[in-house]
Amino acid sequence: MPQSLARNLIHFVTSTKNREPYITPELREGLFAYLAGILNALRCPAVAVGGVADHVHILFLLAKTARLCDVVEELKKDSSKWAKENGGPPHFYWQAGYGAFSVSPRDQARVARYIARQEEHHAATTFQDELRGMLTRAGIEFDERYVWD
Repeated sequence: MPQSLARNLIHFVTSTKNREPYITPELREGLFAYLAGILNALRCPAVAVGGVADHVHILFLLAKTARLCDVVEELKKDSSKWAKENGGPPHFYWQAGYGAFSVSPRDQARVARYIARQEEHHAATTFQDELRGMLTRAGIEFDERYVWD
């Protein structure tokens, strides 16, 4: 095949350090827009960005030439700096780890709606329970001792 073709849709999830409620309502809209902007600049178009006070969910297309770990590093580094400079606490940090899940094109709209409804979803479900469920459904083995920092 003379051309390289790929479409990798990623559902990315990460929490603030120690799940502190750093993502205030005042910071949220700007932070989410900034996260989308970082991804777009990396040629990894953002499809949906959402979250609550202690974590974010992002649905994006991973560029065929990008490594997920590099995209995540840029995303977390640049956005934490932006948050500190734009009304977030001076000690705003993301947790060290993250979850990244592949999404079928037929599930794109469903996952985008899920991300848009994070406030509603977390009225009844903790972040820990949400992430455990996502890991289990994805068939990812994990050790509780190393998931939470």
